[in-house]
Amino acid sequence: MAYPKLIEKLMEQFAKLPGVGRRSAERMAFWILNHPREEAQELADSILKLKDGLRFCRICNNLSDTEICLICSDTNRDEGTVCVVEDPKDVFAIERTGSYRGHYHVLLGTIAPAEGRGPEDLKIPQLLNRISSTQIREVVIATDADNEGEMTALYLTKQLKSTGVKISRIGLGIPVGSSLEFADMSTLSMSLKARRPIGSLGEEIQE
Repeated sequence: MAYPKLIEKLMEQFAKLPGVGRRSAERMAFWILNHPREEAQELADSILKLKDGLRFCRICNNLSDTEICLICSDTNRDEGTVCVVEDPKDVFAIERTGSYRGHYHVLLGTIAPAEGRGPEDLKIPQLLNRISSTQIREVVIATDADNEGEMTALYLTKQLKSTGVKISRIGLGIPVGSSLEFADMSTLSMSLKARRPIGSLGEEIQE
């Protein structure tokens, strides 16, 4: 027996969400159907406000509902250290560890030639401007350990060489080919603490 078209349409929309199959979409649809209209309206309003109200921080490109995000506004953080990540989700992953108290710079992507995405598509010039205009001492490159992340880290290292800042790469704990957002808190925390200096061509510096 087929559901009415309105239910089927809602289930189709829920099934587009990551990790949601038809059975889960069905439960969500009937949850909404069985609750007051006000709750459905509140859910719909929250989704629209999320789409309309969120923006990228003017300084670091993290997600924010104000011009400058909470992290960039926090005067208790170490202004001399900037952690470079691919995506805002990576900021939240690192923040959950409680092991890092510096600032961030979100590239909003990686260098991926196969997808037609080059350095000019990332927020790299903005990072270089931040370094030249502030007292940044260290840049921690925390891109993923996959091919695109490593390619991006190598390119960043070459671009940062002339700035004179210390350049380091997150270290032990992150398996090759993995994404930062899926690492558990203890592994990510260890990787931040074990970050290693890297040379101008991306090689590890033996201390």
